[in-house]
Amino acid sequence: MAAGKFLPPVELTTSGRPVLLPNEIECSLLSSVDLESDELPAFPLLKSGLLILTTHRLIWIPESSSTTTTAASAIPLSAITHIFSPKKSLRSMFASPRFRFQLSVSSDGRGVGSGPGSRSVVVTVVVRGKGDSDAFYGKFWESWRARVWESDVVVSSSSSNSQLVSGSGSGSDSGGLYTSQGTLRMAGVSGILRKEQEMWESTDKSLQDAFQDLNALMSKAKEMVVLAEKMRLKLLSGTNSQTGATADEEMGSKQEMQDWLLSVGIASPVTKETAGALYHQQLSRQLADFVRIPLEKAGGVINLIDVYCVFNRARGTELISPEDLLQACSLWEKFDVPVMLRKFDSGVMVIQNKSHSDEEVFARIKTLVTKPDTLRSGISASDAAMTLGIAPAMAKEHLLTAESKGILCRDISPDGFRFFINLFPEIDPNGVYSVKEYGIYATWIKATSASR
Repeated sequence: MAAGKFLPPVELTTSGRPVLLPNEIECSLLSSVDLESDELPAFPLLKSGLLILTTHRLIWIPESSSTTTTAASAIPLSAITHIFSPKKSLRSMFASPRFRFQLSVSSDGRGVGSGPGSRSVVVTVVVRGKGDSDAFYGKFWESWRARVWESDVVVSSSSSNSQLVSGSGSGSDSGGLYTSQGTLRMAGVSGILRKEQEMWESTDKSLQDAFQDLNALMSKAKEMVVLAEKMRLKLLSGTNSQTGATADEEMGSKQEMQDWLLSVGIASPVTKETAGALYHQQLSRQLADFVRIPLEKAGGVINLIDVYCVFNRARGTELISPEDLLQACSLWEKFDVPVMLRKFDSGVMVIQNKSHSDEEVFARIKTLVTKPDTLRSGISASDAAMTLGIAPAMAKEHLLTAESKGILCRDISPDGFRFFINLFPEIDPNGVYSVKEYGIYATWIKATSASR
C-alpha cells in the first residue's frame, strides 16, 4: 500500500523541506531510517528515508526522490499509544539500532486512527545511518510525553489552577508555638537552619515563577511568528486578486507590511542540536526556501552579505556563522532547488534564481546604453540599477560582466565608472573612415552631431 493512503501525506517545499503545522517545531533528525511493521501487512514500505521528529509528528521523507515513488508521509504523535524502551543486548551491538512504538490504527487496518474499534500495532524504527539514535529516542519520548499538540488553553488553565493551589498551601503561618500544620516551631540553631531553608525554597519558587513567565513570553512569540506568516500570505493573495486604482494606492502600504512581517522570524530554525550531522544539509534546504521572497524583491539577485544579515535576523537567537552560510549555499549544487550561488570575476558572491538569465540582463543593458542620451554620456551603475531593479553594487557587477563579453566599453574618470556601447565591432577594418548610414555606429554619429 502507498504511504499516502495509509499515513497522512506531508507537503514539501521546493527544496524538500516539510511544511510545518502552526506551532510545530523540529526537535531532531535521523538519516537512512526504515519504518517497519510485521503485524500490519497494509503498512507502507518506507526504506532509507530521512526521519524528522517535531512536536506534533514523525515525518518520513525519502532521501532520493528520483529513485523512489514513495511520497513523504507522517505519523501523528497523537496516534502513538506507547513507546517501548530500547533493548540492550550483545546482539544489538552488532545490528542496526532500533526502537519500537505502538501505533493506533483503524479497525480495518487501512489507516491511522484512534476512534472506536481501533487497535494498536507495533512499528519498528531501524536506524541504518550514523546518527545518534539514543539522543533521538530521548527527544522522541520527551515530545510524546509533552503532548504539545493538545489545546494550549487546557495547558494554561491547568497551570493557573496549580499555581492557585500552591499559593493557597504556602500561605504565611500565624504566630505562636505551633505552625498551621500542627508541628512544633523550631528554635535556636535548628530554627536558624529551618529559616534558611525556607528562604532558599522561597527563592527557588520565585525563580520558577520567573521562568514560567519567560516560557509564556516565548510561547507568545512563537504565536506571533505564526500570525505574522498568515497575515503576510493573506496580503500576498489580496495583492494578486486586486486590480485597478485601489490596488495601486494600497500597494505601498502592503509592501511595507510584508517587509515588516518577513522580519519577524522563522518559526522553527534548523540548529546543530536538532539536525546533528545533517545540520548543513537541512540548513541549505531551509535557506533555499527563505531566500525566495528576498530574491523576488531584489530583482532575482542578492548579495551574499545581505542574505547573511537578513537570514540571521529572521533566525533570532539561533545565529549562524559566515562559514555555515557559505557551506549551506555550496550544497545547492547537489539539491534540486530553484536558487544557486554565483561568484563574479571580481570575487563578489551573490545568490540568484536559476531562471535568472544573463542574456536578458545584457539585452536590457544594451537597450539602455543605446538611447540617444546615453550614447553621448554613457551610463553609471546607478543608472543600470534603476533599469534592472537591483542594487547598484549588483548592477556594477553586471556591467563589468557585459564589458568582458565585449558589449560595453569602460571609461574611468574622477566621477567614477562610465560605461558606453562598444562600437568597435561596427567598424570595418577595410574602411575605417567610411561612415555607415545604419547600425549603432550611425546612431552614435547622429547623437554626437546633434549635441554640438
